[in-house]
Amino acid sequence: METKHVRPAEAPKGRPTPKRSESQAQRRAMAKTPATRKEASKRAREARRADLARQREALASGNERYLPARDKGPVRKFVRDYVDSRWCVAEFFLPMAIVILLLSVTPSAGLKNISLLLWLFVIVLIVFDSIAITVRVKKQLKERFPDESHRGARAYALMRTLQLRRMRLPKPQVKRGERP
Repeated sequence: METKHVRPAEAPKGRPTPKRSESQAQRRAMAKTPATRKEASKRAREARRADLARQREALASGNERYLPARDKGPVRKFVRDYVDSRWCVAEFFLPMAIVILLLSVTPSAGLKNISLLLWLFVIVLIVFDSIAITVRVKKQLKERFPDESHRGARAYALMRTLQLRRMRLPKPQVKRGERP
């Protein structure tokens, strides 16, 4: 006596089952090799364009699945969240540099001297802030991810601090003051 294996009831898949002719046609189209080099390069270009569009969308939304390799992984996500949850001196470098440059082109010798002192002050602040961030990131990574590779994570954090918050990609997922 043969018993039939009965599958448990599953949730519906949300779309109708395609006809055999449709699924075979789709399979043939996917397997069909291009006839010419020109067609092959066109397909490759379209595939590359689709991948880049997916990556752009992932950078905007923070979707881990389609992020570029430099942004993938739990270590990089933690570093992004760690940097995004803090105020950094380096992210204000460009606006401060514009103000200092405007001061340095004024005809007044006193304002030019002040602009030189401001340059020095801003650079020293950025250096100290960067050192503090790298030390804190290194310590947090050792605690949270002892078995993972931390290679390039501190440089990644520093590069992220240099960008204005609104211009960062992937977009910040945490607010300032939140814990990463």
